[in-house]
Amino acid sequence: MKQKIIIIGGGAAGFFAAITIAETNPNFEVIILEKSGKVLQKVKVSGGGRCNVTHACFTPKELIAFYPRGNKELLGPFHQFMTGDTMEWFENRGVPLKIEQDNRIFPESNNSQTIIDCLTESAKKVGVQLQLNQNVTRIEKTGSQFEIETSKQIFIADKLLIASGSNSKIWHLISKLKHKIIAPVPSLFTFNISDDRLKEIPGISVPNATVSLCDSKYESNGPLLVTHWGLSGPAILKLSAFGAIFLADKNYQYKVKVNWLSKSIETVLKKLKILKKQNPKKQIIVNSVFKDIPKRLWEKLVLASHIKQDQRWADISNKQLENLTNQLCNATFEAYGKTTFKEEFVTAGGIDLKEINFKRFESKLHKNLFFAGEVLNIDAITGGFNFQNAWTGGFIAGKSIAE
Repeated sequence: MKQKIIIIGGGAAGFFAAITIAETNPNFEVIILEKSGKVLQKVKVSGGGRCNVTHACFTPKELIAFYPRGNKELLGPFHQFMTGDTMEWFENRGVPLKIEQDNRIFPESNNSQTIIDCLTESAKKVGVQLQLNQNVTRIEKTGSQFEIETSKQIFIADKLLIASGSNSKIWHLISKLKHKIIAPVPSLFTFNISDDRLKEIPGISVPNATVSLCDSKYESNGPLLVTHWGLSGPAILKLSAFGAIFLADKNYQYKVKVNWLSKSIETVLKKLKILKKQNPKKQIIVNSVFKDIPKRLWEKLVLASHIKQDQRWADISNKQLENLTNQLCNATFEAYGKTTFKEEFVTAGGIDLKEINFKRFESKLHKNLFFAGEVLNIDAITGGFNFQNAWTGGFIAGKSIAE
């Protein structure tokens, strides 16, 4: 009789594991249980519908720096299955990938459906059974096996992989198996800020700002975008990921400091003094004097420095120069709340990593119980890193199960 392998969750990690198991050991019966009527929905919406498969970082020690939680634990697994392995896996199955200028990796088709089709067809080809609308309501260990009850029926598994993502109901069931769950909080979100300096200029961006959370060690830099609700862009999303626990503890009432130029106060003040000498008759507000500061943002920062609309460089006081320098290098904003990406929602939290054997992605508490993906307390910044965690965890768990 074939051993029965049950996988809870029809997402990236679940499919990757299922295919790996079935390819490695065709004598196993592999069944994916998906609670909804569709699979791979995060794959579908990721990267604006193009699917950001992974990131062109090919050294494990460098790659783990993009994971606020799980970085130490992933170092060993990334030596087993890495970015290059992911690329090879898809390309061997007829999906050519491309590396974009920012090192994000997408299918050449620019369509996430290409990745979905590859995974579903590969699973079907090796005999993986997919059961939709199977909402898991109970998980119990019965001797050496697992009993999984859904809204439709009961399954008995010789080995069980849980790859259910950020699912509070499944976390509750896992906690009944005596696993510790770190309470989930949002990880990737934009900052809600109502401030005159940001009003009426949504869509404005700067290429390399430095952003920090006041009263904390958290800081990041990169492109920064002004939106209708506040601040976003890679610099903010990275900061929200690394500061996720800090911000949750603050109940999302916090102060953000922005250096729009990522330059020192001394450097910027020196340049402004030179400009004052060189352009005495020109109005300050007319043109931005820094190529990275768009004109409309420059106008907002000038007015916030208590400089009048028609004031010329010759008439600016030293105090006003200092004010303008502070607005450029040390602008502080009051933030209240957050805006999350609903479809691409990522959380910090999940199964305590101390309870997992990362050589196999197996539970230390229960033999033949495995976990992969965001069900674990692992998360990353945007750029394909969360998917790489899913591919790596799914592959290693699949190999371990198929032994």
